[in-house]
Amino acid sequence: MEKQPIALFQQLKETRFTKQVMYKSNDCTIFILNFLPGQQMPAHYHIGAELFLHVLQGNGTFTYDGRDLEVSKDDVVHCGGTKKLAFTNTGTENVSIYVTLSKVNDENINSIEKSESC
Repeated sequence: MEKQPIALFQQLKETRFTKQVMYKSNDCTIFILNFLPGQQMPAHYHIGAELFLHVLQGNGTFTYDGRDLEVSKDDVVHCGGTKKLAFTNTGTENVSIYVTLSKVNDENINSIEKSESC
């Protein structure tokens, strides 16, 4: 068992958003994404994985497969990695997002794509 205070991973940079890894195993990575107002995470894929994103503070917009989804503190988003995901801090305060990235076996990639919930 291991305990980590989230505050240690809520580090910000003026130049770009930050990704602070909390835990990593063969099948799962947990990290915190941190954004100052106006900062963006470019669109990208996570092929072979699914993501659970919990907004810890602030608000912003996820863009997933070309669709925008407004989120704010305490929202949780689930999506697969087969479509492009981006984020923009559209608010006036800092944003921190707790992310669980879980690998899926190759047989499940097609079924995840069919049941995308983002």
